[in-house]
Amino acid sequence: MAENRVYEVVFIVDPDTGEEDITRLSENLQHIIVEQGGTVTKTENMGRRQLAYKIGRKNDGIYMLFEIEGTGREIAELERRMRVSDQVIRYMTVRVDEDRRRAEKFKARRAARTARHTPGASASSGSGASASAAGARGVDEA
Repeated sequence: MAENRVYEVVFIVDPDTGEEDITRLSENLQHIIVEQGGTVTKTENMGRRQLAYKIGRKNDGIYMLFEIEGTGREIAELERRMRVSDQVIRYMTVRVDEDRRRAEKFKARRAARTARHTPGASASSGSGASASAAGARGVDEA
């Protein structure tokens, strides 16, 4: 069995689409994901924003974000459906689980490094005192 991965899918909806049509589109896309075996962990309507460049005579669009856990099969079907939809102007899918794992690893290293250096600094009563103590130690050692 393939391991579950985490993806972020951002898509831009045509600004002329009605609010109920956007809701229906979002629900349909989420249903496709669940049907294919994935789970939608986060949905966010980021609102109407100006586009960086015109897309089909449109200057702005409604941005939507899905965070999806799955094997990748549901992403292929989701992208296929968005490609044929007239309401979706653009979409982009990014796999984020590896980046998050890497960020957690760096965060743990940073916390361990901070914990190693903190006990000496916490013995003094303030950052100014610790800086002057470090300066005094440097003079004594020289």
